[in-house]
Amino acid sequence: MPTWSSRPRRAEAAEFDAVLTAARAGAEWALAWLYRDLQPSLLRYFQAQEPTEADDLASQVWLDVAHALDRFEGDEDAFRRWFFTIARRRLLDLRRRATRRRTDAVRPEDFEALVEPAGTEDAAFAAMSTQAALACVATLPAREREVVLLRVLGGLSAEDVAALTGLRPGTVRVLQHRGLRRLADLLTRMLVTL
Repeated sequence: MPTWSSRPRRAEAAEFDAVLTAARAGAEWALAWLYRDLQPSLLRYFQAQEPTEADDLASQVWLDVAHALDRFEGDEDAFRRWFFTIARRRLLDLRRRATRRRTDAVRPEDFEALVEPAGTEDAAFAAMSTQAALACVATLPAREREVVLLRVLGGLSAEDVAALTGLRPGTVRVLQHRGLRRLADLLTRMLVTL
């Protein structure tokens, strides 16, 4: 299981082209390759934005990707931009629907006491570190959080994030710097209190 700070390796151009061609043809190994490469980042992006809807949103993204895969053209970086554009649109759609029909959702913490811990000790420690990182990121203002998540988890450039969010590249860099500075200050305070 990748840690919060790990990034998937980038494929060589020829390797990615072969994977994309095979995925378009429906090859299970190619679809699995794309899924393993992108799913962890996608889930963390959604967990930091809408934790209770992360799995459903990710499923919607993969369905959209499957339907439009044959129309995609470009390299691995373009694919990543296209993929996270779809993810961001699903997130915005969810938020639009939520504002039209308000409901009181049950907090995930309310269910934690009902679930028995399962799995190995390593999985528990990995989940704790991921949960702690997501909790820290959740403290950021919305724009900073989105920029940090797209840059770090999505692996997108400042220009890509700017095109995706409608901001200028300089603004993206400033928001990323502010967000990372806030996270560093928060982590420093947390270490002092330990």
